[in-house]
Amino acid sequence: MRLLRLVILLVGPHVHVNGACAKGISLFASLSGLSAPSAHGRGAARLAAASLVSGLVAAGVLLGAGPAAADETAQTQGGATATIGGLKTYGTAVIHDADGDQEVSAGLFEMSVDGGGTLQTYCVDLHTPTQRDAKYHETPWSGTSLGVNKDAGRISWILQHSYPQVNDLASLAGKAGISGGLTEQDAAAGTQVAIWRYSDGADVDAVDPQAEKLADYLFKSARAVAEPKASLTLDPPAVSGRPGQPLGPVTVHTNASSVTITPPADAATSRVRIVGKDGKPVTSATDGSRLFFDVPADAAASGTSALTVQASTTVPVGRAFTSDARSQTQILAGSSESTVSATASATWATQGAVPALSAAKNCTKGGVDITATNRGDEPYTFDLMGLQHAIPAGQSRTVTIRLQEDQPYDFTIEAPGAASQRFTGVLDCKTQTTVTGTTIQTLSDPSPATVGGTAPDPNLAATGSSDATPLIAGTAIGLVLIGGTALVLLRRKQDASER
Repeated sequence: MRLLRLVILLVGPHVHVNGACAKGISLFASLSGLSAPSAHGRGAARLAAASLVSGLVAAGVLLGAGPAAADETAQTQGGATATIGGLKTYGTAVIHDADGDQEVSAGLFEMSVDGGGTLQTYCVDLHTPTQRDAKYHETPWSGTSLGVNKDAGRISWILQHSYPQVNDLASLAGKAGISGGLTEQDAAAGTQVAIWRYSDGADVDAVDPQAEKLADYLFKSARAVAEPKASLTLDPPAVSGRPGQPLGPVTVHTNASSVTITPPADAATSRVRIVGKDGKPVTSATDGSRLFFDVPADAAASGTSALTVQASTTVPVGRAFTSDARSQTQILAGSSESTVSATASATWATQGAVPALSAAKNCTKGGVDITATNRGDEPYTFDLMGLQHAIPAGQSRTVTIRLQEDQPYDFTIEAPGAASQRFTGVLDCKTQTTVTGTTIQTLSDPSPATVGGTAPDPNLAATGSSDATPLIAGTAIGLVLIGGTALVLLRRKQDASER
């Protein structure tokens, strides 16, 4: 039996409470039976969790853990990876809700792509803070709130028919029936407002009359269009089999004219080659190419290898970008020529079970799908959330780990004779939630948890509630004390009951 290790944490690293799109300020959470009032808004939910963990740290009761095993490797999705910079082109909007009117900034963010390139994005998660220097990954809609939003296709239409894709502002103003023209700031603000009305169902208006007219035009004109394809992915991201035979195929999906293939890092010693369907070594590929790991028959009895493909291309408008740092979901509005990459792994063994493992967020099911394919001659079994799962030889199964919204996860699945496969992330499937309680659940030994961060960037705070920032900061400091004090009181109550 193989053990799956699951760690569900309260918060991830680098939490900044006054980030962009943060709106809620009613805070609290519950831990280990400690009840509290509910908090409305994703910004409040995440602030409550961050503050409570800070309280745990202050009280000295955060669960300790040893370092993760050296052979664990983290699996990531293909496409572009970028770091968010700040809000670059924006105007002002007003959100109307039960708490009254709130003025926020609305417009375009800019991201710097790893390896080169620049992305422009809009926010599709109004109530969530933006973390400074958060790392973002290109993500299919199914792994975001867009996957459960019937109007996601209309948002994509807006992106294709407005600024910056339409940079002829006079023409855009004419289509929207706007006299007097549009500035870049008005165009960005009007576009963001129209998107928020579909992404968050928000009652929001642009302050500038020109921007508001554009928002109304885009909102009323939007039609559903299909989700754009990924800039670069490998399918499947993991394969397995016996040495002496090709392991695969791994199919390349990309909008680039070609991709460069980087062979396994240990190719000189393992003698694993990357070959095409004809069995000949390949160093480049195109969309639809089928790649294989050629593992020598006299290779080690068991082992793993990996290949990486990379290209330079423009990322399709409408692609979603998410961060494991609990930073608001973004949607792509424009891309320069940018570096994109993807990785696939292979596992082999001469006998027994030979699993290939991969994971993907599934917002429709509210969890993470773990797919295990067994190319061995014995069943592959593992325990998952108290249940045992068996994948017969030659078969594949997908198991869904259901999680609470905003819940970080960090779990590792061990495979026979191979490196463990680690999966981490945050379930981020809704644009607004109500916090009724937060729990920590562990199976086996937990991986290390880190809480920390750097000073907030004023640009990132721009689309949040700037007036609420001092209150949020003060509340966070207070909750640091409340978190520690509450646990002390809870301990005393438990000690008294035991007497």
